Amino acid sequence: MSRVSPKKNSTRKDAISRAAARLFREKGFSATGMRDLALEVGMEAASLYNHIRSKSELLQEICFRIAHTFTAQLDELEKDESLSSLEKLEAVLRFHIRMWVDKLDEVLVTNNESRYLEEPYLSAFLNERRVYVRRLENIIEEGIRKGQVRQIEPYAAVLTLMSAVRGIEFWHRTKKNVSAQQLEESMVANLVTGLKK
Repeated sequence: MSRVSPKKNSTRKDAISRAAARLFREKGFSATGMRDLALEVGMEAASLYNHIRSKSELLQEICFRIAHTFTAQLDELEKDESLSSLEKLEAVLRFHIRMWVDKLDEVLVTNNESRYLEEPYLSAFLNERRVYVRRLENIIEEGIRKGQVRQIEPYAAVLTLMSAVRGIEFWHRTKKNVSAQQLEESMVANLVTGLKK
């Protein structure tokens, strides 16, 4: 494995967090030890504790950073009264696609390893995710009321959108002859067309 070092304008802790996300994704949270992490960042295991308290703390930071990033983007969209419901859904979809393209390790860890969060963090995380899904449902419901979105079950529509975006994990593995931009445009065209009335 390649040694991880801090990027420009980032801290050693940021480098440790990036390495942890990659290891948690590849090996799983439970199977990743502090020695694995130390080896990845080129430090002694004991030295890690100068920067972090535990691998649980790292998981917590990764999961909540990603969750808050999605929530902050949705906050901005909801405030923008110039956008139709369909335009908001397209913007949400594009944001999710870019996050899956650019931050695969962190997003996959948030989706797959968040179950290992300790309380009260697990309950808080699950609640934030439930609220986020409900807010997306509200946008769809508003679009239906305004005649912008066809008559569909909002929760099922949110699941369909999120499940489709999750398929980007397979794009990362194959990458065939489709660029990230082509992938985004094709997914948006297909998925948003399916919502439009």
